[in-house]
Parts: sequence; structure tokens; C-alpha cells
Amino acid sequence: MLKNDIQVLRNLANELAELSTLPIMKERKQQWYNLNARKVDKPMFLMGEFPWNEMNVNDELTLRCEDPFYQEMETTLRQLLYRHKHIQDDWVYEPFIYIPKVIRGLNFGLDIIEEKLTRDDGNVVEAHSYVSQLQDWDDIEKIKVPDFYLDEEETKRREEMANEAVGDILKVIMDGPEYEYRPWDHFMEWSDIDTLYDKMLFDEDWVHALMRKTIDVHLETINRLKDMDCLMRQQQVVHCTGAWTDLLPENPEKPELKDVWTYGMAQILYTVSPEMHNEFEFQYAGEWYDKFGLGYYGCCEPLDDRMEYVKQIKGIHKISVSAWVKDFERIAEEMEGNYVYSNKPAPALVAAPNWNPETVEEDLRTRLNAAQKYHCPVEFTLKDISTICYEPQRLTKWSEIMRKVIG
Repeated sequence: MLKNDIQVLRNLANELAELSTLPIMKERKQQWYNLNARKVDKPMFLMGEFPWNEMNVNDELTLRCEDPFYQEMETTLRQLLYRHKHIQDDWVYEPFIYIPKVIRGLNFGLDIIEEKLTRDDGNVVEAHSYVSQLQDWDDIEKIKVPDFYLDEEETKRREEMANEAVGDILKVIMDGPEYEYRPWDHFMEWSDIDTLYDKMLFDEDWVHALMRKTIDVHLETINRLKDMDCLMRQQQVVHCTGAWTDLLPENPEKPELKDVWTYGMAQILYTVSPEMHNEFEFQYAGEWYDKFGLGYYGCCEPLDDRMEYVKQIKGIHKISVSAWVKDFERIAEEMEGNYVYSNKPAPALVAAPNWNPETVEEDLRTRLNAAQKYHCPVEFTLKDISTICYEPQRLTKWSEIMRKVIG
């Protein structure tokens, strides 16, 4: 079994290694360097978070390996090669394969209690109904630094298996988790919106105590990961956007927090005032971002009416311009050319039963024109793609439209 699995992986690894030698990869990498140094250069774009269950063209994603770990490696390699052939975005293909270190027990003291509703088999997009566990003062104490550990034996086993299969073709890099700061996403999994909004209005001390406990737990956790040598090396992506940069060390042997990217968000707070958003999120986020080398802020929440607070967070290099931004020019003007204008076009435009490429192009041009008017370095990221109606060619077409728009 393993002999056949290894041959499958070697064939795929050789394809990736060959891709990495193409001259365009060196050119793309430099363009990402320029963008992430906040230089106005060629706009870049990526796609991410695909509905892979809808995209298996000619069995290109069908797994041939039998060993569970080798299936994980095969999935990674097949998706990379599929991306090159069909997605055709600005991904940089490198002669590496990243293998996650096995860390056990990495939570924050509260398990998620929920019910799920899945759209169709194989789709990772699910609807969630959570049981509220944060209601009063005593509940805050449930949040704690997790009692996690590195499973050294399993990590070593995976590293040895990966090297045995492809180590002479690709560099095997054992990697830790990425570093994110999104306490409000966790709160929505642990509590409910009515409780949280009531607390912000009528018991702000409780919310501040919750935030203080959460930021302290996050910081202690990330420092423990650093001490265990379980930080992620140089990321290829940060929140689905290109993270290639020469402002940070490339794959440092034992990275410090200042060697890596981080990202964060507070999506549910877009419905509160900018002042409340600042009180209950931005001022705490600043403590987190100050520890890291480079930062990305935002996700789906529109930030155009609260940029004065976002800009007070030190270390932010990229700011999300979501599909729900009301004024693309206003947020570009607020950036003053000092941040990457990180576009998040609406994935709904490729998900509709009868999608309209003309609407896609119009949206992309509006966003690009706003960024260029105020001399912002600009990127595009099509993510959160829950469905393409089983028409994967839509993503190829979206990429063609994007190339046309950026010229």
C-alpha cells in the first residue's frame, strides 16, 4: 500500500517542483513583495476557500492514496496543481510542502456546543446553531489558557513519512498554527447575539472583563506556542491573501512573533457604532498586533465609517475592503496610500444560478478605480465561495475577467 502511495505522491511532487522553476513564479513573488511593502505596483489577486466538492474536473481531485496521512498530503498537492491549471490566480508555487505539527488540546477552555446543517455532502460550509455558555460573571472564568501540548511522536512520524515520500523533491517544513485574533467570532460560538448586545448596552464592565480575560489568554497561549517552537513559519497566505514578503525572515528556524504575520476581525460588531467598536475591540486588538511583525485587519465587516480607529492599531499593513463597504472611495481616501487596499469581492456573484460576468467586471472596476484614485496598493481576494452551482469553469472565467480589469 505505502509503495503505491509514495509513487502517487512523488508524481505530484515532481509536478509542483517543476512549476516552482517557471520564471513567472520569481516575478510573482517580487510583485507580492512590492505589494506587501505597500508600493503601488501591479494589482494582485488570489482565490480561496473553495467548494472543492463541486470542482472535481476529470477526477483531478480524486485521491489515489490509501494511508490517511498520505491522503492529506495528496489532497494538498492535487489542490495546488488544480489551482494552477484551472484557477490561474497569482499564487506562487514553491518547492515546499508544509506539514502541520500535531498539537493536542488547543482550545480556550470552552467546547463549542452546537447543531449543524449542511447544504450538501462534501461541502464544508455549514449553518450553525450554538448553545449559549456566556451569560454572567462566573462564566468569564470558563475561558482559560488551554492545556495543550505538542504530540512529538506523531509529529515526528509524519515528518519522517513525508520525507520518505517526497523529501528529495520538495522541502518538508513542519509548521505550527497561524495566529489570529478574533475573540468576537469565538463569543458568537460560545454565547448569543442578544446577550452580547445587552451587555454592551447595560453592563459594559462585564464586556470589558470578558475582553481583558480573552486578550490575556490569547497572549499567553501564543507565547507558549512560541516557546514550544510551534509558530508558523513564513506564511504563504494571511487570511486568504498573499503573504509573500521580504520584510520578514523567510522560513526562520525558530521564529519570534515579530517574524510572522497575524490577522484579526470582529465581524459581528459592524452593527454597533464606531465608538462602541473601538471601546470593545480596537483598543484591545492593538495589544495583540503590537507583538507581531505585520498585520491584516478585517473580514466581512465594512470598515469605511470607522477607519480612524483601525488606523490607530500599530502594525497593520493590510485592511479588508469587504463586499459590504458602502463607500469604496471613502475607505481608499482614509487609507492615504499607507495600507494595502485588500478587496473582498462578493462571492455571491459567482454563486447565483444564472451568474452575470458583466456584473462581476463592473464590481471589480469600481473597486480598482477607487483604490487607484487615492494611490493605494491594491489586491483582490475572492473567498468564502460556498457554491459555484457545480460549474467550476466560473472560477476560470472570474480569473479571466480579473486579468482583463487589472491589465
